[in-house]
Amino acid sequence: MLLRLHHFRHLAGSASPHGAAAQAKLTLVAASFCIFLVQLDFFALNLALPKMASELRTSPTNLQWVISAYMLSLAAFLIPGGRLGDILGRRRILMVGLVIFGLSSLGAALAPNAGTVIAFRTVQGVGSAIIFPLAIAIVTNAFPAERVKRAIGYAYGIGAVSMALGPPFGGGITELVVWRVVLLVNVPLSIIAIAIVAAGVRESRDPTVPRSIDLPGLALVAAGIALVTLAVDLASSWQPLATAGIAVVGLLVLVAFVQRERLAKYPLVNLELFRNRPYVMVTLMGTVANLALVIGVFGSTVYLQQAEGRSPLAAGLILLAASVATGIAGPISGRIGEHLNIPVVMGITAVTGGIGLFVVALGGGFETYLPGLALFGFSYGVGYAMSNIGTQSVVARELVGEASGVTLAIVIGVSGLAVAAAATLIDIQSRSMGLTEAIEDIMRWTAAGSIVASGLLLLVARRRP
Repeated sequence: MLLRLHHFRHLAGSASPHGAAAQAKLTLVAASFCIFLVQLDFFALNLALPKMASELRTSPTNLQWVISAYMLSLAAFLIPGGRLGDILGRRRILMVGLVIFGLSSLGAALAPNAGTVIAFRTVQGVGSAIIFPLAIAIVTNAFPAERVKRAIGYAYGIGAVSMALGPPFGGGITELVVWRVVLLVNVPLSIIAIAIVAAGVRESRDPTVPRSIDLPGLALVAAGIALVTLAVDLASSWQPLATAGIAVVGLLVLVAFVQRERLAKYPLVNLELFRNRPYVMVTLMGTVANLALVIGVFGSTVYLQQAEGRSPLAAGLILLAASVATGIAGPISGRIGEHLNIPVVMGITAVTGGIGLFVVALGGGFETYLPGLALFGFSYGVGYAMSNIGTQSVVARELVGEASGVTLAIVIGVSGLAVAAAATLIDIQSRSMGLTEAIEDIMRWTAAGSIVASGLLLLVARRRP
């Protein structure tokens, strides 16, 4: 296989159109496999949480930090991860990210307690923060401008096969073997990804970007996100003064981050992006879609296993309805993004996604539960994919990489905070109304909020070209 990849790389090195096309295809394969690896881990590990919590002697809602810590570190390091690739070489730094991802997966798999698992998952998020933006950057660099949207759509679509495989894989491995294998499998997959990137991706840099990273800004945004999330988590223990104090400090740190970015010579985030109204619209809609998607997946996972008592494998097979639909959304988003108004499409699909999630929250039989999962998976999948594709349309080409990183940071960071908040609310409400009703209630409120927010954003989007 590697000899064949090296052969294609040699062909791609020629100046012929055939060589350029071969290089682009290999780059697309490499990017798709990187996205596949990261998303397989996320969707598979969700199904392992209840069993993991049982073995590590904690609750699934407490162990949501396995998801939240990962997503928050991913969000905090997305922008510097992409910047490092621009400065030092995207191919080289992408492989560094894969090494970090694989080694931290190994550490989490061998961890003796919940705290160690969460610590390694935090490091794993840093690896993903390098992989995600650079996977998109190498595709953008390999394809001509008129084909970039479709290529990114295909990368997400091929990578999204992991969304279909993730739930039954994670559930099956957890039930038949042990949850640790779900993390261990990332090690050989990371090695394969490194080999494909080494053989199929041509090195590229961006000589126009600043040659330094705003480390004080990075420290401020990471601390602010961590403090706000910690405040949300403490809310379940009803410590109002401590919770409010930590939340206020976290918000003040985030305000300090914004001020730092306004004054920094080479800011981590280009605040001028937020003067671009279509860009803000795409980012907000993508945030709403991904927030509802991750809460829906997390809530359904706990509901199926803890409330209904289904096995991890059975829960994974049921969640196929959502994960397959999400995977299909990627390539479709790339095609319709070339012809339709992206913010309007995102608004419509987020509203339909909210309807699907509301149907899931009704807790009926398979005749309603499975169609609801499919509808919310596809609709929110379109919204998430288009939040990345949409930046190609609404910002200048030289700002695409930076804009995509900022969008992903916001979309994923808010979603990580939302999972922590949802877990806390489920924990609080389950004490008075039971776990089943608590999960259904949170998903109903998430669906209603998604519909209202998306409807308002859609009205604004329809008034602007």
